[in-house]
Amino acid sequence: MLTTLVILFVLSYAAIALEHPLKISKSASALIGAGAMWTVYALGAADAHALGEQLGESLIATAQIVFFLMGAMTIVEVVDAHHGFEVVTSRIKTSRLPTLMVLIGVVTFVLSAILDNLTTTIVMVSLLRKLIDRRDDRLLFAGVVIIAANAGGAWSPIGDVTTTMLWIGGQVTGQAVVTSLLLPSMVCLALPLSIAAFMVRGRTAAIPQPELDACVGPHRVHGGGIMFVLGLAILLAVPVFKTVTHLPPFMGILFGLGLLWLVGDILHRGTDDRDRQRLTLAHALSRIDMASIMFFVGILLAVATLEHTHVLKSLATWLDHAVGRQDLIVLIIGIASAVVDNVPLVAATMGMYDLATYPTDHFLWQFLAYCAGTGGSILVIGSAAGVAAMGLERIEFGWYVRNISLLALLGYLGGAATYLLQGLAR
Repeated sequence: MLTTLVILFVLSYAAIALEHPLKISKSASALIGAGAMWTVYALGAADAHALGEQLGESLIATAQIVFFLMGAMTIVEVVDAHHGFEVVTSRIKTSRLPTLMVLIGVVTFVLSAILDNLTTTIVMVSLLRKLIDRRDDRLLFAGVVIIAANAGGAWSPIGDVTTTMLWIGGQVTGQAVVTSLLLPSMVCLALPLSIAAFMVRGRTAAIPQPELDACVGPHRVHGGGIMFVLGLAILLAVPVFKTVTHLPPFMGILFGLGLLWLVGDILHRGTDDRDRQRLTLAHALSRIDMASIMFFVGILLAVATLEHTHVLKSLATWLDHAVGRQDLIVLIIGIASAVVDNVPLVAATMGMYDLATYPTDHFLWQFLAYCAGTGGSILVIGSAAGVAAMGLERIEFGWYVRNISLLALLGYLGGAATYLLQGLAR
């Protein structure tokens, strides 16, 4: 049975990694893999009652992540519908490329920590089209956005789905992950950003000034500023809610979603029904990426079978003997996330090492949050941010390898070294 489970997982993992050439959604591959693996596990299990309890535990753990992601995605969609992000982006006016690149990098880094790296990348790459006319410059900026979005998401419990998984799973706490990973993540961005800004020194963006002024401002939608501030406040308050109440984060995000829903209904009571419809929470719920949600459900349930059958525990033991050093193991996992999806990598690692041996905020978990979050920048296909930018700007894989991968790798290794040096200084 164990061999069959491993084969099924490898096949589904391969289908996920080859989503684009196969033209088969990774969500379908993940769900089929999860269904097949649990079926095989059920047919080979001797105790049906114990199997049911294990499935229930796995479902509860998965549902907490899914509810949190759905709530956060909906809040982001509502803010976007109100043009709330333009409260920030409409204020970026400079045409000097080095200054513009630093501003774009810093804004992306900060927004990604509050929102998520995928949404932030979409917002910032869309902004670049309004600010930069020359395609070569815009592609370089898009590469910086990918690095900044992944670096910004790594140090925040709500910024990257892998860090969120570790936070909800109890492997890290919000305060500890921020204090331990903020500086490494800043270094991860600062090194490639400095080099990229130096590459465009002395140049200006090829765009007429009237075009810059045409950026849509936040005043275009009634209540845009209010929804922006409230949406960000809710997202930032979730870690505080968890710390104070000790309730799971999904309760905080759902509570905040209800408050945002109430405020939105009050703000738009006098708005025409047709205009009001696209601003409602109900409409935002219909726009969230359910395919990604289904992918998370499938992959987490698939990994759970390997955890319950102790396959992951055996893999952890083998890695400890073969590699010997935890820091090297995690570094390898981070680099691997540039090739394969980091969600199943982190889910598998969470199953490989238990909290009894590696307690909350252990070096292993914090370093994993950094490496899995930032390693995906090394290749354009290694993160959701990279894939989004690739689609929006039609970035070629080869171009990214030639122009961005080395910068991203430098930042990744620099941030990793910073984290390890922080540990030695304690």
